[in-house]
Amino acid sequence: MSDRILEKLSILADAAKYDVSCSSSGSNRKNDNKGLGNTGNGICHAYTEDGRCVSLLKILLTNVCIFDCAYCVSRKSNDIKRAGFTVQEVVDLTINFYRRNYIEGLFLSSGIFKDADYTMERLVLVAKKLRTEHKFNGYIHLKTIPGASEEIINEAALWADRLSINVEMPTEKSLALLAPDKKRSDMLRPMEYLKTAIIANREEKKLFKKAPMFAPAGQSTQMVIGATPETDLEILYLANGFYKKMNMRRVYYSGYVPISNDNRLPAIGTPVPMIRENRLYQADWLLRFYDFKVQEIVDAENPLLDTDIDPKLSWALRNLHLFPVDVNTADYKLLMRVPGIGVQSAKKIYAARKFRRLNSEHLKKIGISFRTAKYFLSINTEFERKDLLPGQIKQLILTEGNSKYKANFSPQIKLF
Repeated sequence: MSDRILEKLSILADAAKYDVSCSSSGSNRKNDNKGLGNTGNGICHAYTEDGRCVSLLKILLTNVCIFDCAYCVSRKSNDIKRAGFTVQEVVDLTINFYRRNYIEGLFLSSGIFKDADYTMERLVLVAKKLRTEHKFNGYIHLKTIPGASEEIINEAALWADRLSINVEMPTEKSLALLAPDKKRSDMLRPMEYLKTAIIANREEKKLFKKAPMFAPAGQSTQMVIGATPETDLEILYLANGFYKKMNMRRVYYSGYVPISNDNRLPAIGTPVPMIRENRLYQADWLLRFYDFKVQEIVDAENPLLDTDIDPKLSWALRNLHLFPVDVNTADYKLLMRVPGIGVQSAKKIYAARKFRRLNSEHLKKIGISFRTAKYFLSINTEFERKDLLPGQIKQLILTEGNSKYKANFSPQIKLF
């Protein structure tokens, strides 16, 4: 690899690190044409210390940009070293890295260096060349440029596994303040188009097996948190709307990293605590898999997530009138809401209790976090809660050895 390409790679990989939406689950692209790669139900991920995925070759096509978004390191007014790959250079890098087993796919974004369509055409051309010229069946995630035409977005979906359009900021007011060149409509319109087109393609696949794949891993979005004063309540309402109205596969939350002394932004040296990102992802998980509603997690009186404990435990402590739960008779949905019991554990409990009454030893073998769950379960009077107050239960859980609810968490921990 030439020194010139290495320098570009260093610059454009570093610029791409602020984009956290690089999950690859949901695609099922099979290698049946003697080509390269094979995306099954997801690919293996490696993680950095802060929990971000690095298993994909994650780069920008260029960090040259005509926009001046205050929160973006690639904004046109920022005095940084600029670089740009050619289409062929990205293709060659992807194939070479894949052959060396460094990566299993490509995550490609870009600064907007002329206009939306001009930039998007080059992103699409990278994916198309990988698929057609190199028979590459690995995972490809393309960032969709806001304002790109439907025709180009449609072609991108034919070659990429997932497309994502960043909503950027939680509210239109914040977007106008920090990214005055961008319009919310330029982000929402392609989301609507993709939603409709993906649904139509799924129906077509039912009728015609050889119908072309069309964004098989769906679409995702990302928003910057902490650069503006929106509460977790506002952020989660927006995310929930994307899941319900846009069939979004994932919403990603990127804590703002101070990069300039702009008076519209938090001061340098005051980054958004990583714990806030973590709590938002946990709340997001509750919305998608635990049938929680936003107002159950946060509300007007409590618009911010508790940073000491996860949102599921926080909800349980605010609703102690629902507990303790009899693990042998409780409804499945209520079982899932017991802190320390996840979706899979609830399924195992529900199946196992058909054959015998369960006690604490059975639950430990099933794999629940009994240290936490015991405060919310009634099991043959083995443990009595003794009318502890919510604050007392919280303190007992936090003082347990190696508690996963402590604020000084490791990003590798399980959510529940």
